[in-house]
Amino acid sequence: MTKAEDRKRIVVKVGTSVLTDGTRRLSPPRMVDLARQCAELQNQGHELILCTSGAVAAGWDRLGHPDLPSTVAAKQMLAAVGQGRLMGMWERLFEIYGLNVGQILLTHSDVASRARFLNAHDTLQTLIEHRIIPVINENDAVATEEIKIGDNDNLSALVAVLSGADLLILLTDQPGLLTADPRADPEAELITEVRVIDEHLRALAGGSRSGLGVGGMVTKLEAAATARRAGTEVIIAQGNVPDVLVRLVNGAELGTRFLPLDTPLENRKRWVLAGVVSSGHIVVDHGAARALRSEGRSLLPAGIVAVEGTFERGDTVSIVEQHGKDGINGEIARGVVRYPAEDLARIMGRHSDAIVDVLGYTYGAVAVHRNDLILL
Repeated sequence: MTKAEDRKRIVVKVGTSVLTDGTRRLSPPRMVDLARQCAELQNQGHELILCTSGAVAAGWDRLGHPDLPSTVAAKQMLAAVGQGRLMGMWERLFEIYGLNVGQILLTHSDVASRARFLNAHDTLQTLIEHRIIPVINENDAVATEEIKIGDNDNLSALVAVLSGADLLILLTDQPGLLTADPRADPEAELITEVRVIDEHLRALAGGSRSGLGVGGMVTKLEAAATARRAGTEVIIAQGNVPDVLVRLVNGAELGTRFLPLDTPLENRKRWVLAGVVSSGHIVVDHGAARALRSEGRSLLPAGIVAVEGTFERGDTVSIVEQHGKDGINGEIARGVVRYPAEDLARIMGRHSDAIVDVLGYTYGAVAVHRNDLILL
């Protein structure tokens, strides 16, 4: 079992070209091998999230390889047919290794608003806490061009941000980012480490090689740029290398590594501080203020003495300390609140165990989690 300090939250993105193993249909041997590696890492104590492509390829195969126009509607039809088949395959394959999976379909709007961002984050966190591997795909069957994330490379980067992942692995049919297109230049060499993503690097990236896939190396660079800004290390590697996932997590020098710019927690806290603060604020008692300042604790409803103004779940709110009968002392922190003002006012001063009895639902025991809070 991996030591606690060495455990990682890992997002694995598997492209269509990897899942089909160079053919025009999903490859069960390739998929079962990937499930085996994910299971091995999960059993070592790591936390796995799988972002999978392949719904369109699965639908195209199921319908007998029809010749269809390159329209959004045609792609959505194939995705609608193939999504259940793809998920069913992952479910059966992970079951071999005694693991359960949970499906999450996302569109860009699910991560654009803070409230829906928190909802998706909570779902991911709960699945992981119960040792269920989240299997994520873009909701191609209903997404429109206006709200589509566009490809599963960028989707996986947003999932890495959403989950606070330590590592994002992008598996493709190439060994990594190369100095030239290997189809045109046999002298092309692998770039093993990237610290800066600039225009020269983007110029090296090529397009998609698969007729069933969407993303190419350009979208992988975009994904790497997004994830590393949130403190996530990114690796682009070849999916058919034996034990590629296990070897990468254990430090093998494979593929192209993009070094993170910061730690996920520090980046998220800067996001909280930079966010637009709502007009409302939360007043806390001295004990809660001390717990926030000196003990690094989350804010519980029991420590709240007043909720003033209006705000919604996912808003950034000001947290101020009570100052006797003469008013308040001033802002001590800011944080992303997990309950809207109206509901928070109903549970303030109460023990967290009473939240469900009062509200009829719960988003968890805390009003503001310490990871979503920054002291001023």
